Amino acid sequence: QVLLAESGGGLVQAGGSLRLSCAASGRTFSSYFMGWFRQAPGKEREFVAHINWSAGSTYYADSVKGRFTISRDKAKNMVYLQMDILKPEDTAVYYCAARANWVTIDFRDWDYWGKGTLVTVSS
Repeated sequence: QVLLAESGGGLVQAGGSLRLSCAASGRTFSSYFMGWFRQAPGKEREFVAHINWSAGSTYYADSVKGRFTISRDKAKNMVYLQMDILKPEDTAVYYCAARANWVTIDFRDWDYWGKGTLVTVSS
């Protein structure tokens, strides 16, 4: 059983920064991909970024490329999302997710989810 727990959300002004954390537990993640998704009110959940747990390779949605950075700490079983130059349109509940063996940006194909953390960016 994979357990994921996000933290670090909050209220920030446009142009500011936040770092989200995701504590992962329940198994060894060597064959896993870890991802961040977000869901704004009234909108479908969307892909933000993912990282290969072993190799550390990353991939970003165009909307956050150059502003957000995903990383992982193998020793602590943690995944992070550093968010800089935040915009009001980044306001959403942010979810940490995990899936094994292969990666996709379609949220429907991810197997494990945290409960989410709310990020609000004021203009």
